[in-house]
Amino acid sequence: MKVLVATVKPFSKEAVAEIKKVVEGAGYEFALLEKYEDVAQFKEAVKDADALIVRSDKVTPEIVEAGEKLKIVVRAGAGYDNVDLAKCTEKKIVVMNTPGQNSNAVAELAVGLMISVSRNCFTPGTGSELKGKTLGIHAYGNVGKLVAKCGKALGMTVYAFDPFIKDHAVYEKDGVIPAESVEDLYVKSKFVSLHMPANEQTKNSINYDLLSKMPKGATLINTARKEVVDEESLKKIFAERADFRYATDVAPACAEELKKEYPSRFFATPKKMGAETAEANMNAGIAAANQIVGFFKEGITKFQVNK
Repeated sequence: MKVLVATVKPFSKEAVAEIKKVVEGAGYEFALLEKYEDVAQFKEAVKDADALIVRSDKVTPEIVEAGEKLKIVVRAGAGYDNVDLAKCTEKKIVVMNTPGQNSNAVAELAVGLMISVSRNCFTPGTGSELKGKTLGIHAYGNVGKLVAKCGKALGMTVYAFDPFIKDHAVYEKDGVIPAESVEDLYVKSKFVSLHMPANEQTKNSINYDLLSKMPKGATLINTARKEVVDEESLKKIFAERADFRYATDVAPACAEELKKEYPSRFFATPKKMGAETAEANMNAGIAAANQIVGFFKEGITKFQVNK
């Protein structure tokens, strides 16, 4: 079996060494393609691979077709919208992600963004504290739970809403107040932190109707995906409310426009940085390698996302 790690944005050298150790320790061949500049290089490298590990690299139908021997693709990270699930399913290729491995890094960034915008992105002027404010967690998965925990530690009152969690005890055991609906979450939360994937149900779901329900001094934090926020709604709420702020790890297409018009109320990281820590880099890569070994040796498909 040959396991290919293909990354335009490479894992750390230490992470690559550990991934290689797991793969070769299982008796498989390890191959590495880093910083490739052309998709043709990716196609050539994947041609004889049985397994593929990627980060944000796009596994398109073209790549899937090129991977004639592919049996499994693992996206090292939580999101997997960069992998064409339909084409992989058609070719009977198992697709997995590595949920939870980047969670702490993303959660810490979300809290950092909240602190930054509350202090006017560290420019002169009177800021505000997080203590005593309300925080809404939109989607209560691995990252959402960690952000909620941090919010409580900072003295915030934390609400949460997740359409897939019907049992309020899930929230209450964490000291989090369950919102009755998504609208209720936005009405009650001065800060809302987004943690949902980008799919047909969530794309453009954070719209004007929701944002306009937020209380005075509202701040939206996005460490999820840019597609979940409707950009026309975003521009409209910025124009109408001088108290609204938006801090994001995934810059919208209108980022330059917002930065120019509302420099003190809008902030976007230069590139997606949620998982950019040495620890997350290592954790996700090793998890991906171990999942591939588990799949080939024991048929484990626990984290399959194209069932």
